Amino acid sequence: MKVLCRLVVVALTVMVAVAGCSKKEEQKAGGDAGAQHGQAAKKESVVVVPDNVKGKWKSVKIAVTDKAANKESVYTINVGAELAIPESNLTIAVDNFLPHFTMDGTTLTSQSNEPKNPAAQIRILEGGKEVFKGWLFSLYPTTHAFNHPKYGFTLVDFIPAN
Repeated sequence: MKVLCRLVVVALTVMVAVAGCSKKEEQKAGGDAGAQHGQAAKKESVVVVPDNVKGKWKSVKIAVTDKAANKESVYTINVGAELAIPESNLTIAVDNFLPHFTMDGTTLTSQSNEPKNPAAQIRILEGGKEVFKGWLFSLYPTTHAFNHPKYGFTLVDFIPAN
């Protein structure tokens, strides 16, 4: 009888221990679920315009292609300004221009003031709602390009301040 009691006590102890461990594992798995599925907190990129670039570029020229009409119009937009595209409900804002775009971790900057990899940071608003925030690259027009159903956007030129 003593042996049977000891077996029951050992069995109950093991069951309680296993149940406790499995609850801890569930909590741990639930707490790390985002990280396990590749949803770790995304760090926001920071744009740093170097002093040797600030104020040196007046505007950029952006080609807007109407895909249905197969018509392209080029608009000059000042850096830091926005422009409503005629005969559409689109507005393009040019936030920054980096003549020698480079990325170091989450920092986006310009290696020099020479136009070796020109890029414009833009926002596109449609009907007043932001539908795109990103970069247009002069040398790589399809890199991270905004895929709008009716319009295409390309950085075609950049104008120095003086």
